[in-house]
Amino acid sequence: MSKFYKVAVIGAGNVAWHLARAFEDAGHYITDVYSRRIQNGRELAKQLYDTNVVNSLDLRRSEAEIFVVAISDDHIEEVANALRIPAYGIVAHTSGTQPMEILGEDHENIGIFYPLQTFTKGVAVDLKEVPICIEAKHRSTEKTLTVLGKSISKEVYSVHADDRKVMHLAAVFACNFSNRMLSISHEILEDHQIDASLLHPLIVETINKALSIGPMESQTGPAARGDDETIKKHLKLLQYRPDFKKIYKLLSENLKEHYP
Repeated sequence: MSKFYKVAVIGAGNVAWHLARAFEDAGHYITDVYSRRIQNGRELAKQLYDTNVVNSLDLRRSEAEIFVVAISDDHIEEVANALRIPAYGIVAHTSGTQPMEILGEDHENIGIFYPLQTFTKGVAVDLKEVPICIEAKHRSTEKTLTVLGKSISKEVYSVHADDRKVMHLAAVFACNFSNRMLSISHEILEDHQIDASLLHPLIVETINKALSIGPMESQTGPAARGDDETIKKHLKLLQYRPDFKKIYKLLSENLKEHYP
């Protein structure tokens, strides 16, 4: 028989938005949503069944059993120090880099509930396919967070803090940096009044190949094949954008080192 929990969500940003809806879809009850910007909390609550929107971190009267802190890394410690919950409550943050201990000494049942995914409000994500990384101070807390994780995802893992940080670092390269490269490619085409959508089939094929045969095996391009003449031409084209030129040169040099 499935176990359903009463969950309070601290935060109303991208991660909170997706987790709250996923928890509710899995049968859990979202008792409270906290946001420093009360309107953001109200907007999230509109997506939920019957949720109390609060702008105070004194949640000692909350019915929640689990308090998920889904806010930016810089504010976790501040919020955790101000958070007041029932003695039996579990507090878990969703950060990929912050230690569990940042939740403070005031809370005994602490843990990590880190979904390894990029989230944007309004963009659907199938959380069933998203790895959920679990860590906890106590075995009983880990068990509860694991049950919560398995209710929304098929991929739930107990992950040591050091490994979680490495995974987050790798994710920054795979997601954030690669997305910036896509932005640059779009800017270059737009600067020359060329439709950026022409790149879309190439982008899709690049990702598909990287996933099917591996990024090392699927690497192509002038740097990988040692085509210095093409590289020089590209650098000349980028004279108008020294920042892009610097990135192009750095990445080309790195590629040439790996594909001599």
